Amino acid sequence: MALESRIRELDARHRDLDLEIELESRRPSADTLHITELKRLKLKIKEEIEALRRRQAH
Repeated sequence: MALESRIRELDARHRDLDLEIELESRRPSADTLHITELKRLKLKIKEEIEALRRRQAH
């Protein structure tokens, strides 16, 4: 059950990053470096979620 809990936590963080990226992108003086960092973090989280789901399937 701890695995499922971690996946839910990461899913929530992934969605939060979507919103944060969207909000930053809409700003007139959007910080592209910050957006890039957020996207990298979002990808890292997605990869962790996928790895956990593969472990869960076994």
